[in-house]
Amino acid sequence: MEAVNTAGKTNLDYLRSLDQKGSVIAEYIWIDGALGMRAKCRTLSKKIESLADLPEWNYDGSSTYQATTESSEIILKPAFYFPDPFRGGDNVMVLCEAYSWTDGSFKDLTPANTNFRKYAKEIFDAKPEE
Repeated sequence: MEAVNTAGKTNLDYLRSLDQKGSVIAEYIWIDGALGMRAKCRTLSKKIESLADLPEWNYDGSSTYQATTESSEIILKPAFYFPDPFRGGDNVMVLCEAYSWTDGSFKDLTPANTNFRKYAKEIFDAKPEE
């Protein structure tokens, strides 16, 4: 293996300079059931141009105080994204809403217990009464 010259660079500078070969890292971020912040990374094959480019994802809600072990699937729906200030490049951070599903399909999604954004968005999007 060839030695890498990192003289004059911090570790972060070195990592930012690596060729990602067209891939981007999307850091999905959400609020867990104890009002803590959670995140996990996903590698995607192209630059993100809109929310539609960010797929929904899932996680086990029983370990985040959002679901029972019998029905622990929680769905992450991207709501907003911005350039990742730590990784740089085309990498993004993705703020997500969390939803649970209880009917065995993705048709009937219920906001997870800490998905307050869903209710706030309904208020903000409401048209004022005339």
